[in-house]
Amino acid sequence: MRYSQTFIPTLKETPAEAEVISHRLMLRAGFIRKLTAGVYSYLPFGLAAIRKVEQIVREEMNRAGALELLMPMVQPADLWRETGRYEKYGPELLRFTDRHDRESCLGPTHEEVITDLVRGEVRSYRQLPLNLYQIQSKFRDEIRPRFGLMRGREFIMKDAYSFDVDDEQAGISYQKMYAAYQRIFARCGLQFRAVEADSGSIGGSYSHEFMVLAKTGEDTLAVCQHCDYAANVEKAAIKATADASVEPLLALVKIETPGKRKVEAVCEFLGIKSDKLIKTLIYMVTGGAEGVGTAGENSQQGYALAVLVRGDREVQEVKLKNLLGAAVVELAEDKAVFDLTGVPTGYLGPVGALGLKMKVVADFEIATMRNCVVGAGEKNFHLQNVNLGRDFEVDILADLRQIAEDDPCPHCGGVLGQIEGIEVGHIFKLGTVYSSPMRAVFQDQDGHERPMIMGCYGIGISRIVAAAIEQNHDDNGIVFPVAIAPAQVIILNLGLKDGAITAVAESLYAQLQTQGLTVLLDDRDERPGSKFKDADLLGIPFRVTVGTRLGKDGMIEIRHRRDGLTVDLAPDQAVKYLHDQISAALNQIEG
Repeated sequence: MRYSQTFIPTLKETPAEAEVISHRLMLRAGFIRKLTAGVYSYLPFGLAAIRKVEQIVREEMNRAGALELLMPMVQPADLWRETGRYEKYGPELLRFTDRHDRESCLGPTHEEVITDLVRGEVRSYRQLPLNLYQIQSKFRDEIRPRFGLMRGREFIMKDAYSFDVDDEQAGISYQKMYAAYQRIFARCGLQFRAVEADSGSIGGSYSHEFMVLAKTGEDTLAVCQHCDYAANVEKAAIKATADASVEPLLALVKIETPGKRKVEAVCEFLGIKSDKLIKTLIYMVTGGAEGVGTAGENSQQGYALAVLVRGDREVQEVKLKNLLGAAVVELAEDKAVFDLTGVPTGYLGPVGALGLKMKVVADFEIATMRNCVVGAGEKNFHLQNVNLGRDFEVDILADLRQIAEDDPCPHCGGVLGQIEGIEVGHIFKLGTVYSSPMRAVFQDQDGHERPMIMGCYGIGISRIVAAAIEQNHDDNGIVFPVAIAPAQVIILNLGLKDGAITAVAESLYAQLQTQGLTVLLDDRDERPGSKFKDADLLGIPFRVTVGTRLGKDGMIEIRHRRDGLTVDLAPDQAVKYLHDQISAALNQIEG
């Protein structure tokens, strides 16, 4: 590539719309331009980085035995209705009707389409296992698209789908993809962690997210400092305490607490710590499991549920939703709570009448507490010395709370830490979530018809580039890992009117390309300072400066973008040096 003949519209100032580092730098470096909210055009240099990521993904998917295809982005609504997702997916699914009044959607993912394809072609166990993948644009109508490519509405994604005869074989396919993802992100030069995760709207029984570690990450991860356990906080399990306190049970006491509704205010008034108080929260639940909702109510129409958690803890709503098998759980507003219970928020409790009006679920930590404080179910009053089993009962005890920094690792009991991460990949063990309702079946060795066991595996291709920038940058611009840099070397010709300088720059440009390296030759008629700034902004790993030193001592300068190391070499030594440096960098991350 010659700089004078490509399209890299760099900016000196950061656009006002830019919110995070990757968004700012991708705009300034001329990688992307906004078309509309959450939708971007990929300019040549930005697309070059994306293509580097795609190539790594293709190589590793093919190596793992997956086969590439390409499916339509427009999907008929009838397929989504077969699995019930057309109604459940929510407003992120962009629905529309064509001129023939046929309902369709823009694909945010392709589980239904691939299942429809495979059920029409696969009949026998002899045709399995099968793993098919594509790299394609997706569209999700995010309510608040932000952060550039980090959370856009349209994005480039690799999605793969495996089909197996049984759980054991599906587990093998899952592990192959897990290993392939490990190689992909290592080859991209990223610091990452695979964590246990919630399956969300995709469904299934088991999943892992692959998170790029970065301070600007949207997700918080719980990571053990002593073993390999890691999980998104939405999924992070709490290690249950085996025994309850041996503190003797005290007599129940009702005490007036005028105007004390908040945990802090109640604890200060009563002179107790927040770990001696039980919060009673009311949630509105839609689509709950049969028998959990309020008696006599249709759970699909929504019901109210009381949730108990220790005073210094927070309910993890994803855990609650999964426990109930619910579509939506929402904390009830104050007015709704009063309409349901006749009691203002802050004074609710599980003792007495409340337990007769709705079901009660509690975090299992409640079972270990003794002589606690709860709301009395009456304005301006609380109860002291309340105990589960003696004073109230619950319908379900479960792990419902958000993990805290003082919680032990659920695997080894070690110390957990919390770090921020950016999700760039997610793999799911789906089971028969799609194959059963869509009748994707095969005949086994005994001639019996059985549903295929599925898995799905996504990678955000465009998001990887943004996440790499979030993790690799400095005050001067991007610092790309060698493997995904849009160019590995940039040559600065600082003497366009000097025949000797130009000849050396052109010779290096040709030789480096012959060695298989990607090279950008800056042959613009610009001041040296502008060329240096743009080279740093673009994040190209190696900068070769051919200037006046060539005539003085016959040397050129090679600068490493990541650490600023500079090396002076004769031009005939430069090609081997750069080839060796880049090969070593690529071999290190691939190894």
